[in-house]
Amino acid sequence: MLGIYDISEAEKEFVISRKFGEELTENVFYQKLEETNKEVAERFKESVAEAARLLEPSEIFVVSDIEATKERLVSALVREGILIPINPEYPNSYLYRSDPNDVARSEKDTYICTSGSKDDVGPTNNWIHTDEAMSKLFQLLHASLKGKTMYVIPYWLGPKGSKYGQAGIQVTDSRYVVVSLLLMVRCGEDAAEDIAKSGSFVFGIHSTKNLDPKNKYICHFPDENEGNGLIISVNSNYGGNALLSKKCHALRIASNRARKEGWLAEHMMMIGVRSPDGKEVFISAAFPSASGKTNLSMLDPPEKLKQQGWKTSLISDDIIWLFNHDGMFNAINPEAGMFGVAPHTNYETNPNAMKTISHDTIFTNVAIDSEMRPYWDGLPKPKGELIDWTGKKYNGTGFTAHPNSRFTSSIRQYPYLSERYDDPAGAPVSAFLYGGRRAKLVPLVYETFSWEHGVLLGAMQRVETTSAAEFKAGILRNDPMANRPFLSYNMGDYFQHHIDMGAKLSKKPKVFSVNWFRKDVNGNFIWPGYSNNMYVVRWILDEVAGKTTDRVKTPIGYIPKPEYFEQFGFDSATMKSILDVDSKGYLEELEALKPFFEMFEERFPEKLWKEYYDLKSRLEDDIK
Repeated sequence: MLGIYDISEAEKEFVISRKFGEELTENVFYQKLEETNKEVAERFKESVAEAARLLEPSEIFVVSDIEATKERLVSALVREGILIPINPEYPNSYLYRSDPNDVARSEKDTYICTSGSKDDVGPTNNWIHTDEAMSKLFQLLHASLKGKTMYVIPYWLGPKGSKYGQAGIQVTDSRYVVVSLLLMVRCGEDAAEDIAKSGSFVFGIHSTKNLDPKNKYICHFPDENEGNGLIISVNSNYGGNALLSKKCHALRIASNRARKEGWLAEHMMMIGVRSPDGKEVFISAAFPSASGKTNLSMLDPPEKLKQQGWKTSLISDDIIWLFNHDGMFNAINPEAGMFGVAPHTNYETNPNAMKTISHDTIFTNVAIDSEMRPYWDGLPKPKGELIDWTGKKYNGTGFTAHPNSRFTSSIRQYPYLSERYDDPAGAPVSAFLYGGRRAKLVPLVYETFSWEHGVLLGAMQRVETTSAAEFKAGILRNDPMANRPFLSYNMGDYFQHHIDMGAKLSKKPKVFSVNWFRKDVNGNFIWPGYSNNMYVVRWILDEVAGKTTDRVKTPIGYIPKPEYFEQFGFDSATMKSILDVDSKGYLEELEALKPFFEMFEERFPEKLWKEYYDLKSRLEDDIK
């Protein structure tokens, strides 16, 4: 039982028999679940009944056959005008417009709930005591699905058969959420065997209620549901707040479990890079949302390198789980779909993304042209009028597509999906990259001196905010490891966990900083980015392979020799300007960071303070 509602055995049996007893008898998912693990099947039935007793839906629908569910719901949503079919050039693709006040992750309304104290979650999280949160949420949720259908989506995060995967159950009243999850996760009857064998599941309750922004809550209870985790979201229908398998489960709930069990749940993309000699190396990267992570995950090598035999493949565009496998990090992608930022995605910046979203895609809050083609900033301007993301004729002011407009597609549609994506054991990670939007100071790329120095680099990450969350864009914000919004425990302990995990590895990933966004004195980007980022990856791979002749030691780490990039057509003067290390500027950066680190008091690791002061000393010596 979830423990979210005081439901008697008689009430449970009444809800089960009245609401979905017949549904379960004929449901293939439930039949497979019961055949494999009767105990998990009973727990599933009890948990759904408990949620139904609280929400009081008129019907319950358990997702089993994915294609049949998709056809049923999409047809109804199209009839009602909620999903709008777009031009047949994009087969089986639709436009969805959210409420104008519900367009991004809402961090101010996101809470971690424990029965202890605020110190459990640290100064970077919002906290409510479990009892207070439950009381408030139950008042909001009580009978909130009256007259509606409660959809139940059983899902599996991770490759089929992976011992590293996790099960989840989400209930929701949103058909948009259901059809999105059908693209985002392995679900229904195909997930039944893995869910049954796992023996447990995270449970998520989502109700759009009346989309009241004053009563919006996205709450995470890592210790509830018999310690497996409970998520409750109310008054939002936006992806990150409503697709509970994604940030809520795969990062916030998973991060707490990872600390307890000795692994990492990271906001990282991961790709494989195959050299002409056939050797494949996997690298991962942590960038905040809308900071180039999707573009790097779908990196398309320049034509010159393609002709030489260089290839890339995708493991994950957003989230990975890392485990110690024979002394090295192996990682899996827990997700089965993509929820990417649309603006500035085009055939020049990200051709592989454009191929991925060319069919069977849900576009959220984009504009459409007069021929019902999706449009956003970065695409060629169409002739004729545009209908903006709110459904109104565009008058030339404001945004056509919302800056945080999105595409949702199955990862299977990606043209270069890695063969290791489905590997239950995952793939080995040889490099961590940390990066984000920094117009000044941070060089194009540099390598840290050690794993601990790399943890400090991740902890030091400060980036310019974007539209992916409800912030004013362009403000410099501390976002360690790009995971600040997605961690469910004290970040000081998270830093220590990174140090401890590294200590257990015999072959640690090398750690790098990258910054595609440095600008010149005229405010123009110095680095051309996109496919050219492959040249930076080439240097990183050389470092991973131990080819260290093309680097220079600086106070912050190893940078490439500027002339290294001449082989790719870049002049040394330009590269020198983008690789320049401003020691005085970095000292100012350390001073600006110190109050943030001090927020964690004794939980900030001593080893990181040592790395901090060692870096400061090197910078001071360089100035002298």
